[in-house]
Amino acid sequence: MKFITQPVIGVDIAKQVFQVHEVNTTTGEITSVKLKRAKFLEYFANRSSCLIGMEACGGAQHWARRLTALGHNVRLLPAQQVRPFAVGNKNDVADARAIWMAVQQPGIRAVVVKTETQQAVLALHRMRQQLVKFRTAQMNGLRGLLAEYGEVMPRGRFALAKAIPLVLERLIDRLPAVLIETLREQYARIGQMGSQITDIERRLHLWHRSDEDCQRIAAIPGVGLLTATAAVATMGDPHAFRSGREFAAWLGLVPRQVGTGGQVRLLGISKRGDTYLRTLLIHGARSVLVHSQKTITVDIGHPSASITQRGVGGIGQQNRTHVMGAHCPSSPLSIRIRESANLERRHVIFLFHRGTFF
Repeated sequence: MKFITQPVIGVDIAKQVFQVHEVNTTTGEITSVKLKRAKFLEYFANRSSCLIGMEACGGAQHWARRLTALGHNVRLLPAQQVRPFAVGNKNDVADARAIWMAVQQPGIRAVVVKTETQQAVLALHRMRQQLVKFRTAQMNGLRGLLAEYGEVMPRGRFALAKAIPLVLERLIDRLPAVLIETLREQYARIGQMGSQITDIERRLHLWHRSDEDCQRIAAIPGVGLLTATAAVATMGDPHAFRSGREFAAWLGLVPRQVGTGGQVRLLGISKRGDTYLRTLLIHGARSVLVHSQKTITVDIGHPSASITQRGVGGIGQQNRTHVMGAHCPSSPLSIRIRESANLERRHVIFLFHRGTFF
């Protein structure tokens, strides 16, 4: 256990008002100060190096970077880790005190402070994800409206694009012109959102080509443009993780556990961790399982990068575990797939050995 030698400060941030909580380790004096946004950095500018704890909420990454530039040690804490220390009523003073208590606890993993470039890449991913949701909602709405007139189209975005002109042509004599024009406008909006998604992917591709880490991760089977850029941007500093297992647990690529009396039972993958990146990794692993051959070669400039996979067939067999790359301790990729009779309970863990890719 490491002892904290720096002064500890808990900060509850907001848009305009910030609450600071500090306890003097020598005198025991409690300081609780409310600061305006314009005076926040000025409060810490002339102070010696402090351990500053903040909740990982909106704007926390910005203030963490600014305070780190002033020479302070900043730790961003997940809100669920701070909540047990909040006692009494919900207010800024109580929240700052809870953060001050939580940041001193051992075993609480802090959120990695990201660079502005990494946050910019994640912003592109969020905007693309939002556009995909909007496009899906528009397509489902269009399908539902046309189904009221007996026109049921096959599933899929490309099937909709192929069928919609013919459907509107058949309905042009039955429905009012104002409705036909509105349906065409909605279909045009779907195409516009598709073009915007393509533009974002093009910008991500430009960053992907200029970043060496992204290219090395993209050499892994099942990892493409979106997964590589999201992994690098989400991870932040890879040295914050002691092992690949710790990174997998941080993402949520581990099963939940229920145990008592020394017996532990593994359940399905929980919703904890980064849902977006975990989804990309699971889809990539599924594609590898579907399209894999007997031998997979990963060309990442390492003599141990050849990965042999045997026995991919028979996924439904009970209690079979295949480990790809685990036979080589220095292999940059270790994908462990635990298979069971119930495919929904398959656990996929991507283990990136620290220091190999970054």
